[in-house]
Amino acid sequence: MRIERVELRHIKMHLVAPFETSFGVETDEEHIIVRVDGDGVTGWGECPAGAEPFYSYETTQTAWHILRDFLIPSVLHQHIASVDEAAVLTARVRGHNMAKAGLEFALWDAFAKARGESLAKALGGARDRIVVGVSIGIQPSPDVLVKRVESYLAEGYQRIKIKIAPGRDLAFIAAVRQVFPDILLQVDANSAYTLADVAALRAMDDYRLLLIEQPLGYDDIFDHAKLQRELKTPICLDESIHSLADARAALELGSCRIINIKPARVGGFAESKRIHDLCAARGAPVWHGGMLESGIGRAGNVALASLPNFTLPGDISASKRYFVQDIVEPEFQVAADGTMAVPTQPGIGVQVMQDRLERVTVRREEFV
Repeated sequence: MRIERVELRHIKMHLVAPFETSFGVETDEEHIIVRVDGDGVTGWGECPAGAEPFYSYETTQTAWHILRDFLIPSVLHQHIASVDEAAVLTARVRGHNMAKAGLEFALWDAFAKARGESLAKALGGARDRIVVGVSIGIQPSPDVLVKRVESYLAEGYQRIKIKIAPGRDLAFIAAVRQVFPDILLQVDANSAYTLADVAALRAMDDYRLLLIEQPLGYDDIFDHAKLQRELKTPICLDESIHSLADARAALELGSCRIINIKPARVGGFAESKRIHDLCAARGAPVWHGGMLESGIGRAGNVALASLPNFTLPGDISASKRYFVQDIVEPEFQVAADGTMAVPTQPGIGVQVMQDRLERVTVRREEFV
């Protein structure tokens, strides 16, 4: 395939409700949409680097710079036979995984469409439906949290994840567990704790949590190994895992028993598959995280989550969980049994609605 044209769009989509984590409160989601055209085929990808460098050092501004000045010039007008071949062309750029992923996602979509196969099939997916959970931001009180949990269970979600932070943790967990003693429940700290908080983290063992996600430093693997030895509850690493090498180190050190795979965080689907395969070989389950993507990124997430070792419910909620109107059709929905259909049409399997995309675009640049 000859890459004839690339387009970047900086989009801003308003969330239906504020989303609070230990980083702060989000009311809008700003991402970059990548469009690649070649040989009569259009591929779409989404770089979910946010407006602020709180989850990652990457932002919409840095990702735009890396895409515009380095990644796109590496592939534009090139004849590329595969996604792996494109990765060779962009390998000189160190880091900037989310920027790389946005372009890689669009190429996966384009190549799958050119072959007339779904993205899930191209990635090696093994399911036509995936089990999904929901992530709930930090709430004002335990009572409010319980009501939110109740509403999402009524919508069919099979697993609840709640965000926590020091001082806003045990009382919230206890309240949910008291009302819902049998649900799949996990917590996400987003690096809000240190080893000095081991007593509070050990107390979470009493609540039969599925896992505690990223309790310590965002770039830490070593201290998590110390913490895991103190806990019965499995630790799951998220922010610390940027590559296959990080995943291997974490598993071999005993830093975690579960890994959250976010394809943008690790540079794309190809590296995600390698991490998935490593974890499968080591007997470590994985699950698919979310970064509040639009339907373009969500479609890719669903496809990847159909791989066999994604055995725990992921953070791939319905479109309406975050946005009044998504920018794709059909929008993603959660069935009453807590599952979501994996698109079967070629590529990402959804139609990008150009008029909706235009309405949320705040900046656009074309490369030919």
